[in-house]
Amino acid sequence: MLDSPPDLPVVGGLPALTAALRAQGVAVVQAPPGTGKTTLVPPAVAALATGGRIVVTQPRRIAARAAARRLAGLLGERVGETVGHTVRGDRAVGPDTRIEFVTTGVLLRRLQRDPELPGVAAVVLDEVHERQLDADLVLAFLVDVRATVRDDLLLVAMSATVEAERLAAVLDAPVVDVPGSLHPVTQHWSPPPPGVLPTDERGVPPRFLDHVAATVRQALAADDGDALVFVPGVGEVDGVIRRLAGFADVDVLPLHGRLPAREQDAALASGARRRVVVSTAVAESSLTVPGVRIVVDAGLSREPRTDQVRGLPSLVTVRVSRAAAEQRAGRAGREGPGAVHRCWARADHGHLAAHPAPEIAVADLTGFCLELAAWGDSDGSGLALLDRPPPLAFETARQTLVELGAVDASGAITARGRAMAQVPADPRLARALLDGAEAVGARRAAEVVALLDDDVRAPGGDLVAALRALRRGGPASRSWSDAVARLESLLPSRPPRTELTDDLAVGTVVALAHPGRIARRRPGGTSYLMVSGTGASFRAADPALAGVPWIAIADAERRPGARDATIRSAAPIDEDIALDAASGTWLEADEIAWTQGRIVARRVTRLGAIELSAVTVPDPPPEAVAAAVAEGLSRDGLAALPWSEAAGALRRRMAFLHDAVGEPWPDVGDEALLAGIDTWLGADLARVRGSRDLARLDVLGALRRLLPWPAAGRFDELAPERVAVPKGPAVRVEYGPTGTEQPVLAVRLQDAFGWTATPRLADGRVPLLLHLLTPARRPAAVTADLESFWAGPYRQVRAELRGRYPKHAWPEDPSVRP
Repeated sequence: MLDSPPDLPVVGGLPALTAALRAQGVAVVQAPPGTGKTTLVPPAVAALATGGRIVVTQPRRIAARAAARRLAGLLGERVGETVGHTVRGDRAVGPDTRIEFVTTGVLLRRLQRDPELPGVAAVVLDEVHERQLDADLVLAFLVDVRATVRDDLLLVAMSATVEAERLAAVLDAPVVDVPGSLHPVTQHWSPPPPGVLPTDERGVPPRFLDHVAATVRQALAADDGDALVFVPGVGEVDGVIRRLAGFADVDVLPLHGRLPAREQDAALASGARRRVVVSTAVAESSLTVPGVRIVVDAGLSREPRTDQVRGLPSLVTVRVSRAAAEQRAGRAGREGPGAVHRCWARADHGHLAAHPAPEIAVADLTGFCLELAAWGDSDGSGLALLDRPPPLAFETARQTLVELGAVDASGAITARGRAMAQVPADPRLARALLDGAEAVGARRAAEVVALLDDDVRAPGGDLVAALRALRRGGPASRSWSDAVARLESLLPSRPPRTELTDDLAVGTVVALAHPGRIARRRPGGTSYLMVSGTGASFRAADPALAGVPWIAIADAERRPGARDATIRSAAPIDEDIALDAASGTWLEADEIAWTQGRIVARRVTRLGAIELSAVTVPDPPPEAVAAAVAEGLSRDGLAALPWSEAAGALRRRMAFLHDAVGEPWPDVGDEALLAGIDTWLGADLARVRGSRDLARLDVLGALRRLLPWPAAGRFDELAPERVAVPKGPAVRVEYGPTGTEQPVLAVRLQDAFGWTATPRLADGRVPLLLHLLTPARRPAAVTADLESFWAGPYRQVRAELRGRYPKHAWPEDPSVRP
């Protein structure tokens, strides 16, 4: 085939690829979609590598099967001869297979079993730009393998984006750049009608799917060829197909990962009539859908997101990135000139993100963390990861694994963790499978885990109803049945516990998978409180389980601004199941709190955030009481204390010295006083039981405890309460509330006669701000520089006051004491 290759652009880059592999054993191929890299690079690598198989990864099962079928067809063979594939639930490989297409998850399992990859001469990683977690891990593990045990292993990473240079830097590899020669694709902009949004609080609204279907009809009327329609998920695929049913002489076919292999193959094969293939993102790259000259793009994508605080991983519908939109459009130009119809406005296109976020930045990292632990590098610091995991998400994932018993406190994998790592599912589902087999039997545990792993939507939110529907058979049940068989084969045979109904058995397995999502109905309402502390409610249209006292939630989503998460699927449980599944969160503790002006002391039993029981504690420990009152003051503010006038004055003087002098004079601002409340008020707080006790506190005496010794002996000298004046009694100094204000002395002008300069405080650091008053104690002047005032402005003030107060003496030289 390499002697007479198909007319594909990648052919021109094969000599450079071969040279790079001969020189360094590693290379990065950058080539746009449709250039033939998936088809021709593996044979080129096979021609160079001898004595082993070429393993080619694809991000999705559909792509791996389709790529194997296409390459085998070009060789005039059936899949399983020279070219084969291995994906979850489907293997077609023979003794003569040289090129094997696999999903990244399959290769990840092989690497964990034996990092030396015996019998493998080269690995080709396709579509690495999609940045899925498995792909990032496989890349990092292979770099590690080449550096430690297999320096002869050839490694090729293929990307369709300009990030190839960054990838090459991580791999220390040359880049083989293959320019694309796709046919021209005409762009059409088809924004929805006014008031129709692509998404709302419940997902993709029906009116937007109406618009997508209408755009498909317009595109078929305007352009030639088959159409490929991109929508975000399986539900939207079904919705658009229903809307296009019976349209003209067109076959409308679905394409997504849940379809049986036969139906996937039908969507990827030419037909006798014009076709419309409605697909999820599986058709963005790697796949070639023959006959397609039209792409209709809804502009939406489904991506993983995780609420790290509440532990709610989910798939969310987001706007597509510009890079993904370009890849989708390119599908129309693979076989000839085509057209793309985008279901958004041209003006909105520039506001799209440039690239989709890598999964490591947004997804739940529990499985990722377990894979690192199983590899022997628990934090990934020794691996060539393209991006480091976010610290909070990584720590949350590790803590989850500790709670599951999969890793120890240092992050090292345990024997239980190794058993979980052998299950091709999320670690929480692996735990549910292993422990659920003992609780409900191997078969039922495998059935529920397969149901959860496939993200099956439950009618009315009732997961038990979804299980019964799958057991009855139907198009969706085949892949589920295959998954059940695979999972059950990993378990020792165990008889089911006959005393548990299917309802409780399903709930048990869900509770084992997600103990943090065990929930109890709140008193007097229909909403629930999860063990994790998050509230949750069923949608009004999902009444099946509403009102059940205890449930285990399989899937929930919390939208921004919503008080509660929305329950998508759940199963009933009882309190005993809840206590067993979430035993690690069971806690009995004394809770002492300052509530509504009094100390409330209770001995509380909780399952996480769910309060199971509580009794009064008659004589709580003094230190716990003090801490509770302190927390109440932190919440309510120091104004709740009985501040006397003397206490307030002392605090202002101390604040002044802290600002003017600094050490050793303490900070007495609200934040500092609350932080150090044990130092100055702690012993008194321990005697408080209610608001009356609080009102009797001696705040003045408590504040004096903060005066530093021995400097406290100069306190009245540095920040005097009163200042002596040349005539009359000493005058009170007014200190500001924060300490940063200049102290004020309000004094009659006549009583200041004899001062030659402004009095200063804090060892002369701060002059008083003198408010000079008339004999009637009305403002006459303000100054902090008395010497300058006497020399100038005083003359004008004197002339005015002599006229108003002739009986008083107004000397020409006020600096002389009368």
